[in-house]
Amino acid sequence: MITSTTTSTRSTLYTLPFWLLCMSNFLFSASFQMLIPELPDYLIGLGGREYVGLIIALFTFTAGVSRPFSGKITDTVGRVPVMAFGSVVCFLCGFLYPYLLTVWGFLMLRLLHGFSTGTKPTATAAYVADVVPVDRRGEAMGALGLFTATGMSLGPAIGSWVADAYSMDALFYISSVFALLSILILLRMPETLDHQQPFRLSLLKLKKEEIFDKQATKPFIVLLLQSFSSGAVLTLAPALSSSLGITNKGLFFTVYTIASLVIRLTFRRSSDRYGRVPVMAVSTAVLAAGMAVLTLADNQVLFYAAGILFGMSWGMNSPTVQAWTADLSAEGTRGRAMATMYIALEAGIGIGAVLSGYLFNHLELGMEASFGVSAVLALLATLYLGWLWRKNHLAGVVG
Repeated sequence: MITSTTTSTRSTLYTLPFWLLCMSNFLFSASFQMLIPELPDYLIGLGGREYVGLIIALFTFTAGVSRPFSGKITDTVGRVPVMAFGSVVCFLCGFLYPYLLTVWGFLMLRLLHGFSTGTKPTATAAYVADVVPVDRRGEAMGALGLFTATGMSLGPAIGSWVADAYSMDALFYISSVFALLSILILLRMPETLDHQQPFRLSLLKLKKEEIFDKQATKPFIVLLLQSFSSGAVLTLAPALSSSLGITNKGLFFTVYTIASLVIRLTFRRSSDRYGRVPVMAVSTAVLAAGMAVLTLADNQVLFYAAGILFGMSWGMNSPTVQAWTADLSAEGTRGRAMATMYIALEAGIGIGAVLSGYLFNHLELGMEASFGVSAVLALLATLYLGWLWRKNHLAGVVG
């Protein structure tokens, strides 16, 4: 339920710590995203064609597994230490890729790399919720998302260019440098958690309620259904790009992220004004349409049109689901609620990646089947959100 306040002003939202956090997110997201378009061919070159689906799945597996731990530590040790830890992992993994030249070494590193996104985004979302007024939470998440999306947009194009012009090793090292810069910015960030505790191993022992926060159940269900499509796109878009004669496999990612940026700028306060659930319902319907178009994409026009729809959807969806989760959570367990939401994201992406990789390698129309399943799951999420929307409307609840 969205509450409102009359005391918020623009100056209380766009503070120096907020902008530092935005810049750190830009560098962090560009760091790991610039690798994505080139990793399938890189793994195939190592002799691991049958493991292409694991490139994303292993990454998201450890990200999901680490979420409950990062949520608890975010709520006890602090937001900034957890954000810094995620950036350090990204820095080390980028540096190590050139030295692990076997299929299993590569896959093990992908597994470790996932800890980066399993920690930093959880603490980041909690940090933003701490420092912005509740009635402008959606706007703040959208502004933060602009920088994240910009990094994710520029990253793949930069990555493919570096790999083509120089080498994969150069790409890995540049990825590592971006992560390092995101750490240096975090060193200037003030902590927002009151009553910090020093880290101790006992914090890694989780109770059942610390693994899954029931307050985030509704966003969890929606995001799980939605994010299957991201796993399919991340795994198969580079292959579809090549089959359509597109040499820079990062362009699709750039197109959909630019679309996401435009939507974030245009509708940055929509969920604050109209409610989280209505905006989520619209964005998920657009996602279903985008995946349906991608199923039929046999030329570059349809391919990029699907990318635009995909980006429009996530441009509305990402900041809204974060704000929705923050609305539903208690202040003392906000990190845990954010972690639960992100578990759904990682689980959906991981399942989508594994299933898409399997279908791609074992069915003649495996790519089309993967995108078709994504469209159906997004449609189911739309119907669920429509039901919640009607239920909330009848009960007189906003958002």
